[in-house]
Amino acid sequence: MPVLAESTTDFSKTEINAALTAEQKRHLLRDMIRIREFETGAFEQYQKKKMGGFLHLYIGQEAVAVGSVSLMGDNDHVITAYRDHGHALAVGMGMDECMAELFGKRTGCSKGKGGSMHFFAPDKNYWGGHGIVGGQTPLGLGLAFGLKYKGLKGCSMCFLGDGAVNQGAYHESLNLAGLWDLPVIYVIENNGYSMGTSQKRSSAFNTCLAERAAGYGIIWDVVRNGSDLYEVREVVGRAVERAHAESRPTVLEIATYRYEGHSVADAKHNKQTLQEGYRTKDEIEHYRKNFDPIGNFSEKLIQEGVTTEDEIKEIRKAAVAETRASVTFADQSAFPTAEDLLTDVYSEVDHNTLAGRTGRHFFND
Repeated sequence: MPVLAESTTDFSKTEINAALTAEQKRHLLRDMIRIREFETGAFEQYQKKKMGGFLHLYIGQEAVAVGSVSLMGDNDHVITAYRDHGHALAVGMGMDECMAELFGKRTGCSKGKGGSMHFFAPDKNYWGGHGIVGGQTPLGLGLAFGLKYKGLKGCSMCFLGDGAVNQGAYHESLNLAGLWDLPVIYVIENNGYSMGTSQKRSSAFNTCLAERAAGYGIIWDVVRNGSDLYEVREVVGRAVERAHAESRPTVLEIATYRYEGHSVADAKHNKQTLQEGYRTKDEIEHYRKNFDPIGNFSEKLIQEGVTTEDEIKEIRKAAVAETRASVTFADQSAFPTAEDLLTDVYSEVDHNTLAGRTGRHFFND
């Protein structure tokens, strides 16, 4: 069983969180609820066969994406793996474009050609959504290299799961990050299982997965309760400041938990048919009861006098309505045409550049 520990520190009183206004706190809660409702709605539509392929839900991990992304500035970038819906909504993508992409429609963020694992929003410094395990880690490194090369004060937040930490591309990326002091933050969202294999059966480690960063001369840290949005912001905030001020990398490990299976194809481990397997019903319910990020943050905000139960109900009601509207939008949108197969493959060809016309690229010295 993965281990999430109750926070022994009141992170709400740390400088980075004490500076939050009441409205900002309500916005953070709203973002988490929107992710939860979107994912719930997507799951329902998948079961109705409105979409195909894989669907990796983020339910239970909302505090990680929302807490981390809330620290982004103008020159900060995000890239992630295939469980990407939560990050997409956290950076400000709309439900319509996201749901339409799941439906494979032309109005989707990737024009219906990418699906669940390929949400993109370059205008929001959001670079996907990548289906190859660990494949985003060198790309996240490249974003950080670009920032340093241009002399920009920013960072690249590269999210990965605990199953990706054994990929060679990840370790090659750590080597260059440490060698060149690049402002990349590798965020390991450790939900305890690499697909259906527990961390203890899949990874060799001493105390935690993030500790491996020491072998590359990289600072590492751990969030022991990834359901505590305040703790996520505190620890990630230190890494962001390090990247901005010192252009140095960090590896973070955030203990979290997903309620659903690895994907919806993992039918034995979703809320509809909880059965014994690599996870027990009792384990799932334990985390749902004690470490639900939305429930815990809601309670804290009520105690702080920031919000009320009635207001939270209204926030949830609005998120449900927004989700339903996005389903209608996606359902009524058109599918890509056969001609669309030949567009958005190479930017050079689409924009009729010299390289696109001739197949030759010329670089300055």
